Amino acid sequence: MNDTSEYWPSLPFGEWTDTAETLHMWTQIVGKIRLTLTPWVNHSWHVTLYVTSRGLTTSPIPHGVRTFEITFDFIDHQLRIDTSDGERRSIDLKPRSVADFYRVVMKTLDELHLAVSINKMPNEIPEPIPFDEDEEHRSYDREYANRFWRVLVQSDRVFKEFRSRFCGKCSPVHFFWGSFDLAVTRFSGRPAPPHPGGIPHLPDAITREAYSQEVSSLGFWPGNAVAPTPIFYSYAYPEPPGFPEAKVQPAAAFYEPKFREFMLPYENVRTAEKPDEVLLEFAQSTYDAASTLGKWDRAALEEVKPSLHSTHLHP
Repeated sequence: MNDTSEYWPSLPFGEWTDTAETLHMWTQIVGKIRLTLTPWVNHSWHVTLYVTSRGLTTSPIPHGVRTFEITFDFIDHQLRIDTSDGERRSIDLKPRSVADFYRVVMKTLDELHLAVSINKMPNEIPEPIPFDEDEEHRSYDREYANRFWRVLVQSDRVFKEFRSRFCGKCSPVHFFWGSFDLAVTRFSGRPAPPHPGGIPHLPDAITREAYSQEVSSLGFWPGNAVAPTPIFYSYAYPEPPGFPEAKVQPAAAFYEPKFREFMLPYENVRTAEKPDEVLLEFAQSTYDAASTLGKWDRAALEEVKPSLHSTHLHP
């Protein structure tokens, strides 16, 4: 264990499976509230959550002339709902079923005169249970919820450093509650062929719009019951010829044909002497492979930062 282990904690999926699956559904409920009320933004950027210094947030959601924000606080273990006219409600994050969480959140929104109706069927998972009927998922381990958030904090920080190197179209660093991962995506500026779709319980039209342009995407995924290893990943769509054979860094990174992604186990990053450098090396080398083999116009897309010594920031 290195001296950064407090910031890059161990996160073996097998030790928090039940909590992860419950929290996944809770984030889907909150994410669908944002989805329902927020104007559409390309590639579904309007539905995501964002990492904060305490947890995950929706950012402000419009509701008529008012706005409100829903935040998961993984330090005090509360779900907070704040409105633009000064109201606040808090809901304890504790062991409770998805159905109970759904009822409490919707009741609280009604009390705040923020009525909303969402699609109660979870997305992107096999054998989904409607939120208001899900009594199966009901776990919440404070320690592991906090560890998960701490990994997101570090990943978000490094991803933003990587994002700053690019001046073409690029997504925010954001958390997708459908797939339960944190991601940042660069765009070549060219259209892509239609995506084949086929993601469980996600309309193909949504997937095809998300991948309507050429991309190189970087992310963190905590794993699931079938593939319980938390990983950093990077993929290109469309995948250019030669991408699976590309030489990327660090040496622990590998190409997984099933997912058509390069993967780097989280454990290799967190136990490294310099985790930031290892993760940035993975991010840069996989982007280099995608953009070079895909013949992106890199000269036009990559940022040249001004020197603060030669730039007058003030008159």
